[in-house]
Amino acid sequence: MTARHVLVAYGSKNGSTAEIAQWIGAALRERHLEADVLPAAEVDDLAPYDAVLLGSGLYAGRWHRQATRLARRRCHELARRPVWLFSSGPLDTSADEHDIPPTPQVTRIAARLDAYEHVTFGGSLADDARGFIARQLLAHGKGGDFRNRERIRRWAHAIADELTGAPQII
Repeated sequence: MTARHVLVAYGSKNGSTAEIAQWIGAALRERHLEADVLPAAEVDDLAPYDAVLLGSGLYAGRWHRQATRLARRRCHELARRPVWLFSSGPLDTSADEHDIPPTPQVTRIAARLDAYEHVTFGGSLADDARGFIARQLLAHGKGGDFRNRERIRRWAHAIADELTGAPQII
C-alpha cells in the first residue's frame, strides 16, 4: 500500500475530538504524508485522498451526527480506499488500560466501510463544555482530560507506516 494524501475527518461537539484529529494529522505529517484535517461536515470531495481516518466523540454511546452522515452519504467512496476509525469518549483511563470495543453503531459503520481498524481513545470534558449531559457529568465531578497524546501519535504513526510501506517500528 502506498498512499500519500490522507484525510482526517471528525465529528466533535466541544472540540476535544477535533484536537485529537489535529494530533493525528501532525503525526501523519511527521511520517511525510500529506494530511488534511477537516470537520466531517466540511468534506466535499474524497477524490484527492488515498486513505481516510474518520473519528468522532462518543455522546451517550453514539457518534456525532456529522461523522455518521459522512460515513452514510459517502460509504461507496470510502469503501474504495483504506479507512481507519477512531472514537473518543471515556472520561477515565480505561481506554489506555484495555481495548474498548466499538459501540454497535460504530461496528455497523466499520462493517459498511470495510474499515481496517477502530480504536477508542480517552476523552476530555472541559468546564466550558456545552450540552445537558456534559453539564450533568461536570456537576458530578466527571470532567477532566483523559486523552493520551503519545498513544494517539503511535497509532497514527503505525497507520502512516502501513500506508507508505515502511517497516513497523515497535
